Amino acid sequence: MIADPKEALTFLAARLREGETPISSHVIDPGEERPVFGLLAALGARSAPAPGEYAFVVEAVREGYLLHYGEPRLLRGHDADLALLAGDYLYALGIERLAALGDAPAIAILADLIAGCARLHAEGREEEAPALWRSAAAALGGGDERGASQ
Repeated sequence: MIADPKEALTFLAARLREGETPISSHVIDPGEERPVFGLLAALGARSAPAPGEYAFVVEAVREGYLLHYGEPRLLRGHDADLALLAGDYLYALGIERLAALGDAPAIAILADLIAGCARLHAEGREEEAPALWRSAAAALGGGDERGASQ
């Protein structure tokens, strides 16, 4: 379990470096990157028992999203095929972690986020993705976008 939600990206980078996987050699230090959406999820009532885990989940899925559609924060020097596979792996990692927490409603929110982002990019409306991420991260944690519990 991750105790501090602020360490979600550092913990994720360490997790991706483990073992002999095709992505381990491409993992870089998160540097000054902050787990913005993960921290938002960590503020809600649903995430209160395990805020670090919820931050990790959101940031793993966010990194998967960035591997599919943008510039990843934790991987460099990879090709497009590896980016797609690593992105899919990170989506699955996030869902698996939520399943381990027994949070089926949060899994549905995460699945809707992944599908919604894919739809926005397919429709050429990627500029709407940040708002979708904000609302999904807040909903995932069980709070609103300001971090107040619902």
